[in-house]
Amino acid sequence: MTEAATIAQPAPAIAAEALINDMGRRARAAAKILARTPTATKAAALRAAANAMRAAEADILAANAADMARGADNGLSPAMLDRLKLDPARLAGIAAGLDAVAGLDDPVGRVIDTATRPNGLALSRVRVPLGVVGIIYESRPNVTADAGALCLMAGNAAILRGGSEAIDSSRAIHAALIAGLEATGLPADAIQLVPVTDRAVVGAMLKAAGLIDIIIPRGGKSLVARVQNEARVPVLAHLDGINHTYIHAAADPAKAAALAVNAKMRRTGVCGATETLLIDRAYPAPMAVLAALLDAGCELRGTRDVQSLDPRILAAGDEDWDTEYLDGICAVKLVDGVDEAMDHIAAHASHHTDAIVTEDIAAAERFLAEVDSAIVMWNASTQFADGGEFGLGAEIGISTGRLHARGPVALEGLTTYKWVVRGTGQARP
Repeated sequence: MTEAATIAQPAPAIAAEALINDMGRRARAAAKILARTPTATKAAALRAAANAMRAAEADILAANAADMARGADNGLSPAMLDRLKLDPARLAGIAAGLDAVAGLDDPVGRVIDTATRPNGLALSRVRVPLGVVGIIYESRPNVTADAGALCLMAGNAAILRGGSEAIDSSRAIHAALIAGLEATGLPADAIQLVPVTDRAVVGAMLKAAGLIDIIIPRGGKSLVARVQNEARVPVLAHLDGINHTYIHAAADPAKAAALAVNAKMRRTGVCGATETLLIDRAYPAPMAVLAALLDAGCELRGTRDVQSLDPRILAAGDEDWDTEYLDGICAVKLVDGVDEAMDHIAAHASHHTDAIVTEDIAAAERFLAEVDSAIVMWNASTQFADGGEFGLGAEIGISTGRLHARGPVALEGLTTYKWVVRGTGQARP
């Protein structure tokens, strides 16, 4: 090939940039319409999309079956395949989630607070949409529906870049969302799905300042780290879900065993799964908790004193305290009281979700007050770390940062505010 011919070939990055620029311009135009769309119209679009999804159940499940077969052939882990899998119950839950979002209070236009200055200026802070939201995610097809629905209800346009693992499922779900938009006269560009899986598209989205207002990544550590390192657009994200359950000396034994098993094993591939179990040395029944986890099929990795409690427990290495397994594996450590438990969490947690199991109110309240995580829990499974379980309808992700939004990010987290100032002719002296 000649040099001229080589130069004439469009580079993948250039093609990706052109694609995202076009999608961004169309999304920006749609966002202007959504910002003034009545709540009832947005809700009707989501309900129509939910009905379209139910009507297309066979097509969506067939698309998912193709993704699952391809994933198995490509060696996806059991945890990743579980994230990817759809069945009638899960699909019904996704559709119900659209209906739930449609029934939520619309934050757009809500007055946060008001004040009147001594000079007579009347001030108010009013919630407004963010604008265009870019979501980059991996093997969860439900994110296509959740993210699209939440962005729409909050008055934002969305650009969705799903992973190659779930591309067929995402396309089928996206078609139902478009059907809902078209049924209510809203622009189809309000929820766009990137049509290609080229990784260069991610780089183009990260550089699309002025077209995309915020990027929300949902995926593994490498994806989120890349987004945070390369983005020229604000990012709302968390790197890991290294979550802890601490069984305090005053924990109820029945609660301790049941919550430990549920927090780890209910679904091992979700970001709210417990990855490290801390057991107080003064807790009287540690072996029962460990046996319950082992009998549930969990691989335990512990320190020597933990290993001495059950011969089935493997040795833990230093890296285990900083690992998000997303699998049936749990690190276990014995600690001397609340202080050591909180010190361990401060050193190794990802500030996502941490829980204490105890009947001691003072110990619980101290844990809740002093552990610096987006979600802290008392006598509850960390697997409740979910926007739907918090009554938010759905979530676009869980933020572990401290700015703008923290914890499950739903409608309010997808808005910002502006100051509205009403005067009667005041001029500043």
